[in-house]
Amino acid sequence: MVGERIKAMAESLRGEVTELRHHFHRYPETAWKEVETSDKVEALLREWGFENIRRGFRGTRSGVVADLNAGREGPSIALRADMDALAIKEENPVPYASAHEGVMHACGHDAHMAILLGAGKVLASMREELPGRVRLIFQPSEEGGSTSGNYPGAEHLIREGVLEGIDAIAGLHVWSPLATGLVAVRPGPMMSACDSWTARIHGKGGHGAMPQDAIDPTLAATTFVNLLQTIVSREVDPKEIVVVSVGKFIAGSAFNIIPDSVEVTGTVRTFDPVIQANMPGMIGRIADGVCSALRCRAELDYTRFTPPTINDGELTSRFIEAAKRTVGEDGVQASPLIMVSEDFSYYQEKIPGVFFLLGCGNPSKRTDNPHHSPRFNVDDDALPTGVELLAAFAADYLAARGGTGALKG
Repeated sequence: MVGERIKAMAESLRGEVTELRHHFHRYPETAWKEVETSDKVEALLREWGFENIRRGFRGTRSGVVADLNAGREGPSIALRADMDALAIKEENPVPYASAHEGVMHACGHDAHMAILLGAGKVLASMREELPGRVRLIFQPSEEGGSTSGNYPGAEHLIREGVLEGIDAIAGLHVWSPLATGLVAVRPGPMMSACDSWTARIHGKGGHGAMPQDAIDPTLAATTFVNLLQTIVSREVDPKEIVVVSVGKFIAGSAFNIIPDSVEVTGTVRTFDPVIQANMPGMIGRIADGVCSALRCRAELDYTRFTPPTINDGELTSRFIEAAKRTVGEDGVQASPLIMVSEDFSYYQEKIPGVFFLLGCGNPSKRTDNPHHSPRFNVDDDALPTGVELLAAFAADYLAARGGTGALKG
């Protein structure tokens, strides 16, 4: 049975995949600087016989995309891993702790790369049996692509053609709140959109003791902040989940001076693309209305970072069946709605996709710390499961779409 062979191969790669994860963890690189990481990935893919290897995106040397069975007719599927680390000082007392001061893999992208390489090696060993093509996408800048006016990494890669000729895509995220080896997924919306906005409210500064000679932007700004919540309570269907939060409020420089302007910055999270599209108009209307009433002027900058992660129903059903064969009926759970975001959603806007969570939380190994914390780490026992899940799902998808039962089971 092909499934049993893939399981055995994934287990046989346990040591190699663990070593790869530790290597990536020890030498982390932040967004669009994943050059040495890409060197390692590219070298392995060439060694294993991948074709059409493309190196570097957005004018950098970061990122690798490669094909298996590039010229073969039939269906095609892409598997994606993100590559970038975070600007966090590591506090894990492990021998493979980050060698780069102030940078660490605090979200599991080291595991994602190692798992995808393992799956790629498994699939390469059975390439002649695959009735279609597999594309591996090692994507830079999942974490940092939205800063400094840059597009998220996934959007850059799509703009540069990585989905051309691809029918479907799958990806995973290791998840410390979930016990090691368990899988969580759901059809439809799973992870929220993430937007950022900044409202600049302009008035007229003056002495705090003589407010009649000023136009106070702080009053307008605080009123604006309070009224923002009416979007959630009075403009959005109560059955929808929406968060509008303020993270920064910058006003003034002294206790007795009314400032000329105030800057308010926040985020929006939602699972509904229509709500996401309408949010700039709703926030802008409240800012303009408040400022008009209080003699101020508002400027709104609204940045759409990532759409909601929405899993294709048919593809997710197929993945769930494949996952149950891998981890058992009880090993697959329905994922809750998650308010953090993932730029895998950009791929899902273009083609059917499924994104799932792989548990890596083990209190006895201290791998249950929150993502983006200086003590985040991954239970290496989750790695072979991830390899098997990606490889088995890709093989199952190609067999089903390729009209052959040779790879089923």
